[in-house]
Amino acid sequence: MLRHLLELIRFSHTVFALPFALLAAILAWHGRAEPFSWRELLGLLLCMVFARSAAMAFNRLVDWKFDAANPRTAIRHLPAGLLSGPVVIAFTVACSAGFVGSTLLFLPNVWPIRLAVPVLLFLLGYSYAKRFTSWCHYWLSAALMLSPIATWIALRGEVTWTPVSLAAVVFFWVGGFDILYACQDTEFDQAHQLHSIPARWGISRALRFAAFSHLLTAISLFAFWYAASLGTIFLVGIVVVSLLLFYEHSLVRADDLSRVGVAFFQVNAVIGVGLLLLGAADLWWQN
Repeated sequence: MLRHLLELIRFSHTVFALPFALLAAILAWHGRAEPFSWRELLGLLLCMVFARSAAMAFNRLVDWKFDAANPRTAIRHLPAGLLSGPVVIAFTVACSAGFVGSTLLFLPNVWPIRLAVPVLLFLLGYSYAKRFTSWCHYWLSAALMLSPIATWIALRGEVTWTPVSLAAVVFFWVGGFDILYACQDTEFDQAHQLHSIPARWGISRALRFAAFSHLLTAISLFAFWYAASLGTIFLVGIVVVSLLLFYEHSLVRADDLSRVGVAFFQVNAVIGVGLLLLGAADLWWQN
């Protein structure tokens, strides 16, 4: 059952948000009187895993009917009968409680526990976005962009331009690749009155939306590089990431979506982990 639950929430896709939380943590610890805390690191990891797991499991519950009707998603665990509704509900509740409880590890900083429930509700709310807005992709990206901001608040008790600029990177990056991913379900969404940019404006325009979003990603990376006072190593990384984003778009055409999976997971996993490693290397080199 544990294996099915991990598959249900796509645990491997944690690489999309966790690297940005860790990068924000490295920068937040940098220059503090107490530069590192194992307790804070544990709290960060638990909060990220529990919050994402709760949101993904809730999404599978809310979309159960649509997943069953869509040939692409009919093999998912709930419609395929590999997991039952009560099990997934219990898992969602347990992960939600785990997220709220994990914020206690940041005491005496009270902001994480104060913001835990509003943040969790925002994350869960994404599951309903496709029912009423074509901009649902950016609700998802806003949920993920909270990771560097929340990390900074948990470790510093404040918000500065460094986590905000990193959040902008996540916002435009995730929004762009989620538009690409949604192109696969354009006809299904239109038939079932679900909202998305591809369903509303067509695949060709959606690809242009995604490309523009990723252009803003590159611009935001330069803003983050400046705000965080990073050096040459990260600057080179920005160039590499920009090339990877260009490559990602070269894999997808309006008349050929067969390589969306490669663009969605493989390329974006490299981008997330790569930026974390380059940011850490840049700070290490500066010291």
